Amino acid sequence: MAIEPNELPQVKNLSELAQRVAGCQRCVLAETRTNLVFGVGNPESDIFFVGEAPGYHEDKQGEPFVGAAGKLLDELLLTILGINRKDIYIGNVLKCRPPNNRDPLPDEIIKCRPYIERQIELINPLVICALGSFSTRLLLKSNVYISKVHGAPITIDNRLIFPTYHPAAALYAGTTKKILADDFKKLGDILMNITRPEKPTSAKEDEDREQMELF
Repeated sequence: MAIEPNELPQVKNLSELAQRVAGCQRCVLAETRTNLVFGVGNPESDIFFVGEAPGYHEDKQGEPFVGAAGKLLDELLLTILGINRKDIYIGNVLKCRPPNNRDPLPDEIIKCRPYIERQIELINPLVICALGSFSTRLLLKSNVYISKVHGAPITIDNRLIFPTYHPAAALYAGTTKKILADDFKKLGDILMNITRPEKPTSAKEDEDREQMELF
């Protein structure tokens, strides 16, 4: 049975969320999808890459960014950030492919939005890299243009959002590919200098630590 938005707080981990989302019928994309594409990667990653929607190859394989755009993303991750796909978490605003890879419709984004928001809550990344206009607008909660905000980190709800172009936009445009690479260099600098806040300790934990330091 598909999960409803008011049930999301009850879901305690990504595996449970994926199982519950698997049968989603909340919008018309359920009628044309081959596979629902939930997301993959390290659930404890400090960075979450959020794209737009699955494409042809993603729909067939049930995994995000496995086509040409995914290969470019893998290249940027490895050559600029020095990390592999398995080190990050990656997903999309929509979990199902729009027919003919058309743009997501507002109603589809609204229906799917609770899923990506719960994924973010469960992963709790330090940085979210928004790939492309649709994920950027959703995460920044503003109808911005990616050409105006790319490469500039913005804090929203105590979380750092880093918008940049979608890799698909750079496949056939050398200028966009260079911009994307430059943005990833900026992202690398951010990741090198950002740290996760220490978890607050209880009074008993502080007392136990003080006792240990006596020996």
